[in-house]
Amino acid sequence: MKPTIVLVGRPNVGKSTLFNRLTRSRDALVADHPGLTRDRHYGLGRVGARDYLVVDTAGFDPVARDGIMHEMARQAEQAIAEADALLFLVDGRAGRTPHDEQIAAYLRRAGRPVHLVVNKAEGLDRALAAADFHALGLGDPLPVSAAHGEGVSQLVDVVLAPFAAGDEGEARAHPGKEPRVAIVGRPNVGKSTLVNALLGEERVIAFDLPGTTRDAIEIPFERDGRTYILIDTAGLRRRGKVFESVEKFSVVKTLKAIEEANVVVLVLDATQDISEQDARIASFVLEAGRALVLAINKWDAVDRYRRERLKEDVARKLGFLSFAHTHHISALDVVGIGALLKSVNAAYGAAIARLSTPRLTRALQTAVARQAPPRAGTTRPKLRYAHQGGMNPPTIVIHGTSLDSMPDTYIRYLERTFMEAFKLRGTPLRIQFRTARNPFADKS
Repeated sequence: MKPTIVLVGRPNVGKSTLFNRLTRSRDALVADHPGLTRDRHYGLGRVGARDYLVVDTAGFDPVARDGIMHEMARQAEQAIAEADALLFLVDGRAGRTPHDEQIAAYLRRAGRPVHLVVNKAEGLDRALAAADFHALGLGDPLPVSAAHGEGVSQLVDVVLAPFAAGDEGEARAHPGKEPRVAIVGRPNVGKSTLVNALLGEERVIAFDLPGTTRDAIEIPFERDGRTYILIDTAGLRRRGKVFESVEKFSVVKTLKAIEEANVVVLVLDATQDISEQDARIASFVLEAGRALVLAINKWDAVDRYRRERLKEDVARKLGFLSFAHTHHISALDVVGIGALLKSVNAAYGAAIARLSTPRLTRALQTAVARQAPPRAGTTRPKLRYAHQGGMNPPTIVIHGTSLDSMPDTYIRYLERTFMEAFKLRGTPLRIQFRTARNPFADKS
């Protein structure tokens, strides 16, 4: 088992910066803004000679009793309970604070090995930077600079020294074949509640406050013997309503999560009308070519008339998503979750399907025999054969002559034909045309 190293401390001491340094990534949002991290964020440690897990946590307030700060504290407390070792970060430039003392008192009672890390020590006398923190009673402080990497390798060596070396020969983890499933939608539609329902635990903060989730949180999980990477994302508001720089970072992380996902679950709120922003998010997923499942949440909160109206709105405003499965769920009551996950599996299977050239060519010939492409001027396009050009989304390359002016209506007809022939429900399909060069074109 890889040891789990958990980063704790008050807001804005550099936990996310150290997380990014240890994982050699930019997975955690970093900005000069207290309280940016809210959920637990896991990553694989890549500094040092051994494998280990790193957990970034929110700014910890052990005495918080209500509101979003209490939910953040609960997330940190759960991470502490799972830890094999704790890195308690303090700010070497700000010095010891009463908040640091409260956290230190809590950690002493936690019964986990604690390493006191004095961050932001670049340019300072190491002994003087650490001197004030001996009073916390957690052993010798270790001065580092997460932003510049100073002292980080030595810190990792100290933290991992007590653990058995049984995993030292283990190969570094590589990206697996697990489907990456991104949960997206507008703020406060129930994305984090759905994530917790899928996981069967309160893994991320679900709070009745728009914008609770700020980062894109990746969570490996297993269900029915199959593993997934689940990605909880920040809610996407209309561009004109995004003002804070932190929220702009969150939007970028969400869009990146969509680009890197295999399947996207677009969550809609049954108690609200289908908005222009819902259609905009859906169109971005479609442009990215990602497999898609629609989840209409809070279905139990609306009456029969509202349900019928909503079905009509989805068909009218989101008709371009006709390829996607639609599910009516209640994430809070864990209703409809199993069927939703089956559609995720089906969409992923369609997105990575391998399509043989003979079958594609036969399907193409059947489509042309049923409906020939319209003439373009004096010539009629000739579609000769087809082969697969890529996956996620499935891309079909059609070869022939005079294909440069193929009308959109006929392209959509071909898309429907291929999707029906290969049962590619749940994923968009892309068609590319390759026109053969005329050998006599340059001769008079």
